[in-house]
Amino acid sequence: MLVTATTALAVAFAATACGSPQETATGGGDGAAPVRVGLVYSQSGALASYGKQYIEGFRAGLSYATNGTNKIGERTVEVTEVDDAGDPAKAVSAAKDLIGKGYRILAGSTASGVALQVAPIAAQNKVLFISGPAATDGVTGVNKYTFRSGRQSYQDVMTAKSFIGDATGKKVVVFAQDSAFGKSNEAAVKAVIGAAGATVTSVLAPASATDFTPFASQLTSAGPDLLFVAWAGTSAPAMWQTLDQQGVLGSTTVVTGLDIRASWPTFGAAGSKISFLSHFFDAAADNPAAKAARATVPGGSLDLFHPDGFTAAQMVVRAAQEGGDDVDRMVTALEGWSFDGVKGRMTVRAEDHALLQPMFQARLGGAGEAIKADPQKVLTPDETAPPAVPMKG
Repeated sequence: MLVTATTALAVAFAATACGSPQETATGGGDGAAPVRVGLVYSQSGALASYGKQYIEGFRAGLSYATNGTNKIGERTVEVTEVDDAGDPAKAVSAAKDLIGKGYRILAGSTASGVALQVAPIAAQNKVLFISGPAATDGVTGVNKYTFRSGRQSYQDVMTAKSFIGDATGKKVVVFAQDSAFGKSNEAAVKAVIGAAGATVTSVLAPASATDFTPFASQLTSAGPDLLFVAWAGTSAPAMWQTLDQQGVLGSTTVVTGLDIRASWPTFGAAGSKISFLSHFFDAAADNPAAKAARATVPGGSLDLFHPDGFTAAQMVVRAAQEGGDDVDRMVTALEGWSFDGVKGRMTVRAEDHALLQPMFQARLGGAGEAIKADPQKVLTPDETAPPAVPMKG
């Protein structure tokens, strides 16, 4: 995800790339042999909470896409889950093991580093790979066998840009930690919003910083039209409190990313003064897929990465339904496919497998257990679509 420490179903769809949740999944294959799917994702490690939402979403999506049968025609969908702990080496080892056992469909990848390492393995072995919450733009167009079920960083930054409209002549400041994470966000804002005509500068704080008053003074003096904050770690509450106390939040439009619900209280009183770009939150959508997901996931409410798992399951069902055990046919079935997911209407762009999808603006209100996110605007898939890139392989 851009601004945090790290980031089921439409039924069977016809070959015309559309369909309804009431259709029955059907598919080819060798008799009643199961459709085996390997999910390699973070069950443990720093991104375990993201992985938990992903797998809950996947199970809900699989039920939805198969009308509760977990079958595609007469074939049972058998899912094998493997923990990569966010470690690319473990993920590659798991992927190779699954491929060696005959799995033709892999999904998962909670972390960007994992996705970038598993994608080449999929291409080398000609298996379908559907990356999950990993937001790196590098997954898009990496090869013909790799797809994604979540959003990518470009879509996050375009959502941030939507808060200032036409960027021409605008002044944008990025406030981030002086780390690889912070600098990657700085680079993304320059590449997207800077290229749209804004002047982008940055204020970088040491990752060890505990006194944020000097940085607040720099931000106030800069007088930006948009302040983009990319922050990770335990110092976030103190940072936001300082920006609020020093009047920064009231002096300009301050935008950051909305992480999982458990993180919302860290904003404290500052939360209501921040504009949030969002991949997803529970109140963002209330369509049939979202309602079905809520009815299935534990707790009955949706969080940031439930849609990524749900969408992955929809894509798995589509691929196996149309392609049987032929991976090249699976690829063809997904390219250009439009369907209704938890977030709304989604399209797999044929040229590079970018997943075009709605994105959201949000505000936080309330406090403690009563804190909630309210939708402010839905951006259409076209409004945040990344530029098409040539398929690499």
